[in-house]
Parts: sequence; structure tokens; C-alpha cells
Amino acid sequence: MASTLTLVIGNKNYSSWSLRPWLLLRHFDVPFDEVRLPLDTPAFRDDVFRYSPSGRVPVLHDGDLVVWDSLAICDYVNERFLDGRGWPADRRQRARARSAAAEMHSGFAALRAQLPMNCRRRPDAYKWNAEAQADIDRVQALWRELRRDGGRGGEFLCGAFGIVDAMFAPVAVRFRGYGVPMAPESQAYADALLALPSMREWDAAAQAESERLEKYDALR
Repeated sequence: MASTLTLVIGNKNYSSWSLRPWLLLRHFDVPFDEVRLPLDTPAFRDDVFRYSPSGRVPVLHDGDLVVWDSLAICDYVNERFLDGRGWPADRRQRARARSAAAEMHSGFAALRAQLPMNCRRRPDAYKWNAEAQADIDRVQALWRELRRDGGRGGEFLCGAFGIVDAMFAPVAVRFRGYGVPMAPESQAYADALLALPSMREWDAAAQAESERLEKYDALR
């Protein structure tokens, strides 16, 4: 079946927002075409407004419909292609998962700023401050609470992989790359995310990219 979808993304190495809907689509085998616009380049500035009214990525095109926010894209994919499987079936678990996804979408500014996603990065002497550590602690508390309330049926936050896991997938990459100490249950969850075939596919492509952004690669 020919795809009606085109997902426009940034670099796989750096674009945490792009990873989220890409991972959801690939995990659930929803066909889509991919357009990659390398971040912070003249080509990005020249081309992005052809695809995105906000001038940012990711953005999803489904025919003449344009959806330009990562969480909105995930919700649209869930309604259009997944018959609701992107969120837990239980109403209470679904409310918690949506709250956690929304918190990830809008919060954790220190974590984002001080531990930017870089799939190629591996731990070194770099350290973050107390504000970023508070974000790290909150993320792990969220993971623990969701696993306790709904995750006993599988490896992911609410059992089976869903939108809330896609929202936290870049955090697993960050924790790996900066050597963030994790509680055993958090480590097990991060490992499960990183072991997903779709996540391994993204990571392999990220490793192969040639672009380098010094503002991320120079953090030491």
C-alpha cells in the first residue's frame, strides 16, 4: 500500500522531537515517507517553511493535512492508524500516561539544555547542575510511578509500548550518552527502549550521519 504520509524530521543524531513520532510510526509499521532537513544549515532555513508553518520539525503531511507538533502528530497517528492503541486502554492509566507525556512535552528545561540529545555521545567528565539533576530525579519518579500503576504487563511504562514511551525515548538516549546514574528499574526501562528494533534503526542512522553541531558535540 502506498503511503499517504510524509514525516519531515531533523538530524537523527540531535533531533529529539523528530525521534518521537518517527519511533511511533516505525514501531507500529505505519508506512511513511521521510524527509530529513539537517538542523542549523542553510538548507534547513531554505526548505523548512515549504513543509512546516512553524518553521520547525517534526511536521507530518497526510495529503493536504499538515500536523506540526510532535505530540499532536502522535495523537493523530493514534487516531488515524492505531485504533487507539497508542494510549492505555484503562481510563485511569490513560490519564496518567497523558499527564506524563504532556509533562515531558512542556517541562524539563534544565535537562534539555544541559543534556541535549546526541546519539553518538558516550559518557565523559561532563557534569550537570542541581537543576538538571532535579529534572533527572523527576523523570525517574514518573517512570517508577507509571510502571507501578500500569506497567506490569510488559517492559514499558504502561505495559505495551505507546505514545508515552515515544515521548521519553530521547531521555533514554540522553541518560546513556551522559552516563546518568539510574535506579535499577529505570535502567531496565531505558534499556528496553534502546533495544527496540525501531530505536536501533534510528540510532544506526544517527551514527552514520556526517553533520556535526559543535554546540552539542563540544560539551565536556
